Amino acid sequence: MSEESSVVVGVDGSEHSLRALGWALSTARGIGAPLLVAHVRSDALQLGSARIASLGGTPEIPDAVADGVRAWVERHGAQVSVRYLSLDGTVTDALLPLCRDARLLVIGSRGHGGFATLLLGSTSRALAASAACPVVVVPHEARTVSLESGAGAGRVVLGLHTEETADDVIDFAFRAAAQRGVALEAVTAFRLPASPAMLVGPPAPALQMPPQMAMSEATELVAETERRQGERLRPSAERYPDVEVVADVVPADAAGRLVEASRSAGLVVVGRHRHRPRMESLLMGSVSHAVLHHAHCPVAVVPAAAPH
Repeated sequence: MSEESSVVVGVDGSEHSLRALGWALSTARGIGAPLLVAHVRSDALQLGSARIASLGGTPEIPDAVADGVRAWVERHGAQVSVRYLSLDGTVTDALLPLCRDARLLVIGSRGHGGFATLLLGSTSRALAASAACPVVVVPHEARTVSLESGAGAGRVVLGLHTEETADDVIDFAFRAAAQRGVALEAVTAFRLPASPAMLVGPPAPALQMPPQMAMSEATELVAETERRQGERLRPSAERYPDVEVVADVVPADAAGRLVEASRSAGLVVVGRHRHRPRMESLLMGSVSHAVLHHAHCPVAVVPAAAPH
């Protein structure tokens, strides 16, 4: 079995990664894909193996994490082809090559170490920002009640910016909804021009704000956004005619709207910008970054395909 078309899940033995493993296994079953379980060995094991090899021996150091993960899968019943990999190096460097041909990379919101109050670890953030395939980040137990991924799961929520979201992101969301047999809610949120009435005092001439938007203008803006959203959704909707689409166009904070929707969703889908040299920290954008930190259900960060 190769990594191609596999659902890849990164595990480290923590409770967070086991929740990710459960979600990945359920998803692999649902879409009929093989599962690749990847474990990056601890620094101690890597150093011990290197020391034994340098002395001419054959490293055979037991890996309790790998053994425990295998036992976990056996207890839960795989029902799909499963391959296990034990890797060396940093977690990010070891997992990124597996993403080149994978269908998905699934990871927990954070692993061992760090601060217990963190909602998203640095490794999870780095993988979501740079992997070649879609990355699904599964929140830890305190943030969600259920991790169902089949027809019993909640709807798929798509964060859609009518000008910036790539077609690949939209199609991923439709495909996920079709595979789960659930509805797709497309959320397009935008800000109305601010009203000068919100200012404490009169602004300086250089900071003059536009006059308060009339109700009729706001209505026209919503209608135009709805039209544009419909245009962006139409090609994928025609490819997936059985997916029920719920349009949500509203003047609101996009990240806040998506986080609130995640409380009753099974999956939130957001896009990631194309690579820009020396701007890795901005690849996901502020909305995707905020959703990853605060969502109550798994979040899929989908990269745009490289331009041809």
